[in-house]
Order: sequence, then C-alpha cells, then structure tokens
Amino acid sequence: MGSAVSKNATKNTNSQIKIDESQKSTLSSIIKRAHYLANQMIYQANNRKDKEKGDPKIGGHSSGSSSSIHILGTLHLLSKTGFDHIANKPHASPADHAFNYLLDLLLKTDLTKFTQEEADTAMMGLRAFSRNGEPVFQSYHSAWDPDQHNFFPSGTVGIPPVKAGYLALAYRYAKKHGYKVPEAHFWCVIGDSEFREGSLFEAVPDFAERQIGNLTWIVDYNRQSLDGHRITNTEALNGTDAKRIEGTMAANGWEVIQVQHGRKRKALFEKPNGESFKVWFETELTDYDLQTLLLVKDAEELKKNLLKIKSIEKFVASQNAKDLIEGLRDMGGHDVEELYEAFERSKQSTDRPTMIVVHTIKGWGLEMAATSGNHSALPSEEEMTALRNSMGFKGQGLFERFDSKSKEGQFLKTRGEKLYSEILKQEEIRKTNQESFKNKVNELPDSLDINLKMASYPHTQWMLGQLTAKLTRIANVADAKSLPAVEQKWKTASELMISMAPDVGTSTNLNPAMDGKIFSALDVEDIESQRGVKDNKTPDLVPGEDTSDRFLRFEIAEANVMSCAGSFGRMRDLLGIPIFPLMTVYDFFIKRALDQYFYNMYWKSSFFLGGTPSGVTLSPEGAQHGWKSDIQVPNQITWEPFFCQELDWIFCDALKRHFGYDNAERNGVVFRGVTRGVEQKDFLKYLKMQKRFKTDSTKLLGHKDFMVQGAAAESEIPTISESEIMETIRKEVLKGAYPLINFEGYAEYIPGDNVVNIFAMGALGTEAIKASNELLKKGIYANVYIVTSPDLLAGHLGYKNNYEYLKNGLGVNSDLYLFPNTPSTVAEAQTFSGRRVPIVSVHDGEAGLLDNLGSIVGVKHESLAVRKHSKCGTPKDIYKYHGIDADSVVKACGKVLSETALEQVQIYLNAGTSVKKAEQFQPQLKRNDVDWSHLWN
Repeated sequence: MGSAVSKNATKNTNSQIKIDESQKSTLSSIIKRAHYLANQMIYQANNRKDKEKGDPKIGGHSSGSSSSIHILGTLHLLSKTGFDHIANKPHASPADHAFNYLLDLLLKTDLTKFTQEEADTAMMGLRAFSRNGEPVFQSYHSAWDPDQHNFFPSGTVGIPPVKAGYLALAYRYAKKHGYKVPEAHFWCVIGDSEFREGSLFEAVPDFAERQIGNLTWIVDYNRQSLDGHRITNTEALNGTDAKRIEGTMAANGWEVIQVQHGRKRKALFEKPNGESFKVWFETELTDYDLQTLLLVKDAEELKKNLLKIKSIEKFVASQNAKDLIEGLRDMGGHDVEELYEAFERSKQSTDRPTMIVVHTIKGWGLEMAATSGNHSALPSEEEMTALRNSMGFKGQGLFERFDSKSKEGQFLKTRGEKLYSEILKQEEIRKTNQESFKNKVNELPDSLDINLKMASYPHTQWMLGQLTAKLTRIANVADAKSLPAVEQKWKTASELMISMAPDVGTSTNLNPAMDGKIFSALDVEDIESQRGVKDNKTPDLVPGEDTSDRFLRFEIAEANVMSCAGSFGRMRDLLGIPIFPLMTVYDFFIKRALDQYFYNMYWKSSFFLGGTPSGVTLSPEGAQHGWKSDIQVPNQITWEPFFCQELDWIFCDALKRHFGYDNAERNGVVFRGVTRGVEQKDFLKYLKMQKRFKTDSTKLLGHKDFMVQGAAAESEIPTISESEIMETIRKEVLKGAYPLINFEGYAEYIPGDNVVNIFAMGALGTEAIKASNELLKKGIYANVYIVTSPDLLAGHLGYKNNYEYLKNGLGVNSDLYLFPNTPSTVAEAQTFSGRRVPIVSVHDGEAGLLDNLGSIVGVKHESLAVRKHSKCGTPKDIYKYHGIDADSVVKACGKVLSETALEQVQIYLNAGTSVKKAEQFQPQLKRNDVDWSHLWN
C-alpha cells in the first residue's frame, strides 16, 4: 500500500544502526521500560497526596502514550538526530519524556544534564507546580520542559505539525540566503482524530507545492478518540479512514506509506491461502470490525468468530488460535523494524513531504487496550505494581534507568551521547550565528526618515509600504558602501526581513517587497525572464530563489501565513539567525488564525503582524469587515498609530528590540493600520501649542478660540526646536501614549471644573481633535491623548508596573481639586464633589481595550467604541452610526463632566464613637432626579 518514492529526487540514508536479532531484543526491552515509565508518571500524577477535594483530574493519557510508544521509540532510538525537530501529539508526551529520561537527555537551560535525583524528581512531577524550582513536566509538551530541545509545544492539536513544515521552509530559506543552518528532518506524530483538524488540511497542499521533502507526518492510527471509536463510513469513503488519509495526501502531492502489518502477521500472509488473509485485512476488514475483534480476549473464541467470514474461512481453519490472535494484534505500529524501514524511506523523498499512516492499538500493553472509553482511563494500582515488578528493578524507586553494563544501558549511553553531542553542536551554531550578527545590527537608527512633507493626507497603511519599500531597496543594493552612512546601518537588518501575506500583499502596500522579489525555494526555470515578459515593477509570475527574493507568496489561507510567520520568527532563538518576519493581513481576518497566533505567543516567536486595514474605518466594506481583532495575549504588544511618524518610530523600535534580543514579553508585535488619510502637519501644529514646548514657560497662554484677558496668545510665543519636540514625543509614543493637545498652563484652565481628558486611538484621533476644538468654544478644555499602544497604557504590559506611565508619566489621576475656602455649611461641603478630571475614550474597536482607564485612575469615564455590527458607508456616516464621531465625543464629555458634578458627598460625624454615624447632605440637584444632559444643555 502507498505510493512509490519520488523518482526525481532521492538520496542515500545509510542507517547508523542495523537491526539484528540481538538489537531487536535490546530495543524491545528499552521500549517496554519506557512504556512502564510513561504510565508510572501518569499514575503518580493522578495519585498525589496533596490533592484536595474538588480539584480537577490530572489526566495524562496512558492509552495515547501506549499506542505511540513504538513510534516514538523508533524515532528516539534509531531515526532522529539531535538536529531534528519533533512535534508529538499532545496525548503522547509522557512517552517522549520517558525516552529522554532513559537517554539521559533531561537538560537544564544551559544544556547541562540533570543529576539522577533531579531526573527522578521530574518524572514524579508530571503536571505539577514547581514550588521551589524543582524540575517538573508541564501538560503535554511545553516550552519549559527539561526535554524541550527542538520539540514543538503540543497542547494545541493540529497546529504543531504545520509549524514544523514552515520551520523546515525557514531552514531552507536561511540556507539559500547564505546563513549557517544544520541539516535537519522534521518529524510530526499526529493523532488520527487530530488529523481531522482543518489547520492541517489548509497546509497539506502548500507543503507539497513548496517541495518540503524533509517533513514527515506520522498518523498514530489507533481508531479511537475521546468520545469513542473514530467515526468512519467505509461505503462512503470507499474504504477505511486510513485509505481516506492515503488518498487525500497522495492527491495533494505527498509520498504516502502505510505501516499496517507487523512481521508476525506478514508471516501468516506467506502461508498457504495467506493471501486471502492479507486481502481481508486490506480491503474487507472495517475499523469497526477490527475494533470488536480486538476486544475478544480468548484465542479460541476469536478463531470461532473468524471462521464465520467466508473469504478467510479456509485459511483460518488451517491455523492455530494462538497464531491468529497474535497476528490480529500484530499492528505494524508496534513493530520497530517496520517503523524503522518506513522512517528511513521517508528521508529518501527529498522533493516531497511524506505521510506515514501507522496502525496501532490504543492502550497497547495495558488492560485497557482497545477498550471503549480508554482515552481517559488510568491503570490500576495492581496493574502498575505488576508492570514495575516485570522491570526487574534493583532498588525500591519507582523510576530507574538500565544498568550501565547491560546491553540496554550500553545502547542508551552510545545513542544518548550521540544525540547530546548534536544538541551541543546546534547550540554552537546558534552562538556563532548570534555573535556574527551582533555587530551588524546594533545601533540601528530610531527612524527610517521617510519624507512626509510632500505626502497629501497619507495613511498608516501607506506608511507601512514606505518603510518596507525603503528596507527592500537597501537590502538589494549590492555594494553597501554606495549607500549613505545612515542607510548602511540598516543593511544587514533589511536583508533579514522577510514579508508574507495571504494573497493581500499588494492591497496592504507590500508591493515594493514583492515586485520581482518573490521567493520560491524551488528549482524553477524562470521562463518569465527567458521570454522577455518579466516586469520588476509587479509581483513575480514565476517565483525565484535568488538571495534578493524575500517575499513569501500565499493563497488565501491566513492560518498558514500565521504559522509561517511564527516559524520564521523562531529562527532567531533556535539558530541565532534573527530573521524578522513581517506578515500583513486584513485585520478583520486575524480571527481566522487566532489559534496559530496564540501558539506563536506561547512559543515566544518574534515577528511583526500588520493588521491593515482595520476596523469600521474601512467604511465602504464595513458591513462585513467591521469588527476589529481586539485581543490581549501574553508576549504581545499591540500598536495603533495615528500619525505616520508614529509608525516609523514603532517599526524601528520593533526591529531594534528584535535584533537586540530586547523584546521579552513583547516579542509578538501587532500593528493596526488604516486607509483613511490624516493631515500630517497637524502633528507638530498641536504639539507646538503645548506650554512644555514653549521657550517662555512663565506666561499664561491663551487660545484664539478661547482668549482670556491677561493671557498671551500661544501662537506668539516661540517653541523649542522641532527636533527636540519630536525626540520627546518619540519616547512618549513608545511608552504607549502622548498628549497631542494639552491645555495645561492656559488661562482659566481649572481641573475639576472645565477640564476633561480625551483618549483617542488610531484613526479616531481625527474625531478627538474635532471634539476638542468644538469644546473649546464652549469654554471646556479637552486635552487629547493619542494612545499608541493599549497594551502598554492600560493592558497587561501596563499592569506589570501598576500603570506607572498613565498615572505619573502622563499625570492622569484622580486628584481631588479643592478651592481655598474651608466649608462650614452643608452647601459648601457639596462643592467638594465634581472636582476630579473625568475621561472620555474613543477608538475603532471593542470597548475592552480602553474602557478601564477610568477605573485605573479612579474617575468618571465614558468609553466610546464599536459595540455592534457595522454597515457600509463613508467614515462620517459609519462613525456616527457607531457613536464614535466628533459629535458623540462632545456629548460624552458633557456627560462625564455633568455626572461628576452630580456626585453626592457623605460626611461622617462622631467618628470617634463606637457607632459611626453617616449623615448625607443632599445637593439641590439629586443624581436620580435630574438627567445629566440638563446640566450640559
């Protein structure tokens, strides 16, 4: 079964270990020990003494680990190298831990080995919390496990195998661009139910088309899942699900290998009439039939059942019952020789990825084998005791390695040392690469100096295109010395940037990075150039493989691109090659790849994601594209600039942090852009109106729309240099917000009376400015703060330092502003209320991004945001429809100012007595009696 090996690209893969009878015995013994260790880990985790009533179950998946024990044993003991990567199905992670324990490959962060005591402690700590720094294993494979070297975190099913394929592509890309990359194979063990995940099917054709030959997916085909037997319809699918998988993968260009039969079963096929037995297994036996037959424990009873099947009756009658039951259970997935042959064969197909369908028994070697509901079952104490006794341990411990003098011990020592030496060699490569780039990407400028003076109402998506265009030009200049000195500093960094998009590169302004620069990774003949039709000002028709090609083209598959960006972004930490992936996507469709995005964050990948255009600001398409992808995830920082200059600083800062390894907890950089233009001259116009930037700070300022006697017209007082202003604002932009309009120091500026703070993010800065100007005509000073990063200002990154910048850096607080006279009457006491500065926030997105500003500082706050599905129209119409336009901002400011004025005061009398009496002094206007709008109007 299965298709032939690709004829046009093969290589010799001399097996380092030939399996003879003696080695088979040794390997079998090691795998049985690993089987015991994995199940003992799970058993101990579920029987800890510190478990309290009501605690959730620990789990651990004994059956899933047991079904794949030989698959993983073959990988660890025979096929993989220390340079290879493994993505293991989540439910088999204890099996991986067991093999790494036996191979002495439990490592500390500096790659030194665990002591025996530390290793045993880790084995007792499956899914335990490390209270005092003791080693533990997290659930599934974790980025923090002591055997995490070149292992993909696997808690998110259907994602790691895709990450593996794109990491293989990243290896090829880096190698073709001249960077030092070790040879590696990418192995992925996938559950048969996991293989129904859509994320896998989206990537299947892409990996074949890109000819990723060093990728092998292995389906653990045990026919059972959490809710019971795998659903299969033999009539509809023209065979079992294994056949469906084979047909699907072959149709998508993959090499397919079925590992269905073990050697014992194959021996039965060679007997007289044995061919009928083989045909029955491969074409007649359904998964449901097989599963029920596996539940028949008695050999004679099984033979009686098989004799009822006409096509094999003659053969069955001639065989003894013991051989039949052993043959039925002799799955290829539990035969190391069969697995080793298939794995080595998969390495030979260098121009096609390989799918290996491995037939196994769920719960192999346990009493729960093949039983219904075994997915979450646990071995009993009696069974674990029996398994331990069969191991022949010398000591009293639950976990034990083989004696170093035994055949198993000697094999594991030789094998473990080889893998460990390769792990250390990869670390040497990483350090060498990191050091080689260190001096080439340090001291990057703060800006790419895009000239905005001639641009007419540009938008932030346009600005992204300008930034990437400049880096692309610098990258492709052959002689770096011909560049201006400042651009020479960007040369290496620009060469390390790779951009990608799900078929929206041109519409997200990545044209300069695409035009004539699409990377193929294939040996494709450039007939476009040969026929004289190549246009370097448009995207390649035929992608190339030149070192100048740095754009990855994708079809409309956001999840694939997100996985690819994450895999390329890991090259910095895996191999010391700080490739900087830039992905653009329509922001609305980030939701299609949130699973992959979350994985990138957990994996600590470093990348730049441009969601553009975003929100209801894309008003002509607002009916479908309205809701923005507003999320807060650890290791993420989100930016949403208003002016183009902000994006320049943000982009350069992200590059500097990436290349300088200075982006811990903010390695995933999300930028949200729009296609609505902004008058860029307004940036300095409003900044120069602030008193802090005036050369004379002693005078009271007056505004042309709100002049007060005795105040100096602000326009007549000079400002400090533009460069000084911009450097101050650059620092504030990178902290998460800055005051664009700030009336502090203006005449009649009375906080608690006529002052309100407006926080605006992204394109809604335009509405905030309009509202501030309108309010000024009413005698209200409305400061406008432009929020550049909600994560830094009021999100999880701001939380880390108790929102220090918001409270003290920007000076937004809940100070109570009192007036000189000490109150002596109830009426005077009432004037205490309403002396704080309220907040209005406005942004194109869900309310949760900024609606906590008031609660953080302790003042009234009205959050204007998108709270319903949108419609199509002009920005003016759509902003009004959602209540985020300038008029809505003005109205919201009136509301918070009025409601603040209506706050009541309670004064406690006789506070020193045992009974504290609170007397409430009622204002003339009660909060419940009067609508705030009456005060405002």
